[in-house]
Amino acid sequence: MMSYMNIKRAKEEIMHAVSAYLKKDENGDYRIPEIRQRPILLMGPPGIGKTQIMEQIASECDIALVAYTITHHTRQSAIGLPFIEQKMYDGTMRSITKYTMSEIIASVYDRMEESGRREGLLFIDEINCVSETLAPAMLQFLQGKSFGNQKVPKGWIIVAAGNPPEYNRSVRDFDVVTLDRVKVINVEADFGVWKEYAYAAGIHESIISYLDIHKENFYRMETTVDGKQFVTARGWEDLSELIFVYEELGLTVDREVAMQYLQHPLVAKDFANYLSLYYKYKTDYRIDEILSGTIRPGTLNKLKFAAFDERLQVVSLILARLSENFRTAYESDACAARLLEIMKGFRAELLKNAEAAEHAALLMQDIIAAESAEIQRRISAGQNEKEVRRAGRRILPVLESMAEALKTQGPAAIRENPSDEKEALLDIVRRIFREQTGRLDQEIEGAFEQLEYAFDFMEQAFGEGQEMVVFVTELSIGKYSVWFLRENDCDRYYMYNKNLLFDEREAGLRSQINTIRDLQTDADTRPES
Repeated sequence: MMSYMNIKRAKEEIMHAVSAYLKKDENGDYRIPEIRQRPILLMGPPGIGKTQIMEQIASECDIALVAYTITHHTRQSAIGLPFIEQKMYDGTMRSITKYTMSEIIASVYDRMEESGRREGLLFIDEINCVSETLAPAMLQFLQGKSFGNQKVPKGWIIVAAGNPPEYNRSVRDFDVVTLDRVKVINVEADFGVWKEYAYAAGIHESIISYLDIHKENFYRMETTVDGKQFVTARGWEDLSELIFVYEELGLTVDREVAMQYLQHPLVAKDFANYLSLYYKYKTDYRIDEILSGTIRPGTLNKLKFAAFDERLQVVSLILARLSENFRTAYESDACAARLLEIMKGFRAELLKNAEAAEHAALLMQDIIAAESAEIQRRISAGQNEKEVRRAGRRILPVLESMAEALKTQGPAAIRENPSDEKEALLDIVRRIFREQTGRLDQEIEGAFEQLEYAFDFMEQAFGEGQEMVVFVTELSIGKYSVWFLRENDCDRYYMYNKNLLFDEREAGLRSQINTIRDLQTDADTRPES
């Protein structure tokens, strides 16, 4: 019987393989010989996040990533072009066929040069959906870790992904010889795991809250008389990006727009209706006022008579705003930690060089150039560009302000403290660092204050009802909320987390949600007037 795992567990398994394959002995050789480093074959339905976890692994392990969808390639680009070479055999010159370097292998060497990383992941997607002419090359790749006569460089781990035959008519089965040379990981769609990713990735809260109620619409693949109808995790994530931009442009995501991403008419219609209500409730319930400590009696009275799914949407709106604050605090904290590390390096360079005080501003400029180059190398390595650039946008302006302050204020600081010029210069960068950490403290205090106001509202509106169960449970799931609660004690969170009977209440909550879902499904299947 085939064993399946969710994408989170698959990521953990691949990371463990990376750690094992890249571990070296005292002589600097890989503990597991290259011939025993089996390629990883990741099998699962399309659109569940196989490519995304490759980017996450590359970032978290700080290695490079080269990713290809092999169905976009021909045999020539995969293994190289043939050419004739003259070679002497037993005193006789003979013509032999050789191949130029594979485009894929060349990309690995290019990535090593651009990123400065000698180790990485070579990810080949849709490997079992290749053409007949390319199929032998893919078998050679998995069995021998080479394209044509060019081997994958040492330190590069092969991860291939494929789709089961029910999702792609072009699928080819691997023979036993090939399967006996790979690590096979079978993955399946799992909304609970994707939800954790969605919070960390900043997926639009309307999508998370909708799928919380309609989990059955997270991943659907159906064959009807009208053809394939489907919804995938990739579709939800791409739609999320569009919703954010449409909000900035003042445009509306209606049913027709939703269907461009959710290619299942009933799901697209249902979500478009939900999104419309989501915006209505955001205005009607004045979420910003609630999180600033203002709770209107009319709001509480309206919720008292509201339907259950409406109350859940209000909870989701509150959670969405809190999540933004938690994420900001998390990124500021990471920025402060990196700045502290950079300052230690700056101080060490300043103290060891007798003439460094005269060139402190230039030294900081060198640090800025090095940090900018490292950001670019991480992007070149194939790591998550959006996250890398966002971190850079926080760190670089602070470093630039330090460089400017050293340039403009440094001479005066040295004149005021000629006996210890370097300490005077260090005081300048310390002051800017303290200002940065002070802003972090303000962000944390503001986020904590809004969390307390949120609990005030939840208690007045719902008491210890099922809505409070949802609220506390969601706080326990999100990457940034978990970090925030770990770093900042919130007595009410721990009280409710401990006292609420989650198992019993969640069972009742799910039953009620399922009832709502069934009623909605009945309504959707009625002919439109």
